[in-house]
Amino acid sequence: MSAGTLIDGKAFAAGLRQRVAGSVAKFVDVTGHKPGLAVILVGNDPASQVYVGSKKKATVEVGMESFEHRLPEDVPQSDLITLVERLNADTAVDGILVQLPLPSHIDDKAVIAAIDPAKDVDGFHVVNAGRLAVGEEAFVPCTPLGCLMLLKDQLGDLSGKNAVVIGRSNIVGKPMAQLLLGENCTVTIAHSRTQDLADVVRRADIVVAAVGRAEMVRGDWLKDGAIVIDVGINRLAPEGGEAKGRLVGDVAFDEALGHAGAITPVPGGVGPMTIACLLRNTMVAASRRAGLAMPEGL
Repeated sequence: MSAGTLIDGKAFAAGLRQRVAGSVAKFVDVTGHKPGLAVILVGNDPASQVYVGSKKKATVEVGMESFEHRLPEDVPQSDLITLVERLNADTAVDGILVQLPLPSHIDDKAVIAAIDPAKDVDGFHVVNAGRLAVGEEAFVPCTPLGCLMLLKDQLGDLSGKNAVVIGRSNIVGKPMAQLLLGENCTVTIAHSRTQDLADVVRRADIVVAAVGRAEMVRGDWLKDGAIVIDVGINRLAPEGGEAKGRLVGDVAFDEALGHAGAITPVPGGVGPMTIACLLRNTMVAASRRAGLAMPEGL
């Protein structure tokens, strides 16, 4: 593997979506109905609106049903939970996604806890988190699942590799570490209190950066030949007449190219994998609910 190989998440995600579409077609042939994904958006956050729009488009493109529920910013928490419970009982719905962040008056944890774990295609419910931790079948959050797919595509067997996950969020860092443990890696979780982070990173064959700090990981922190998965997406301040600043990851990309064996670009690396894995999780949820075998190639 030559130094600085780009990991094309966009191309991998396109292939995964194509496989999901094939599985959807077979599912419809067997069951007579389409898998269904329900997305709930509260308020008018512009970024969330873009994400929800992208998810709806991708859902329809692979042949699934998309159910979109838009609620006002000031919706009472009880009304939101009532909607979740109604979707839990709806036989046309196989997956439920509540777009985060929610307004400050709503408790994210209470809403996620209301989702049926069998329809929790985001993998955020404590039941799915617990199952992942003990090595049982679980829905895994889409971003770390996508990261793992890209790593296995690059390396094949990950057994015995030293992996460092920078960031300990419930959405990326912790589940990423659990997935890597499941692949028999030696895993270190680094975070804001880690001492001599650069030295910790230099020992890693695999680096997953998910901290949300622009270009924090420098090129000379990397072991030569390391595989780098950059989950971060940060917008820099505009320069030289730019209308808006460049998007960059948590890794100083140009510096890292001289050290990494392979690296995900930002954008075009991990981002496309997140929606593709959401579709994959929804297809798996539909198959389980219908009593069908796990779809091939997913």
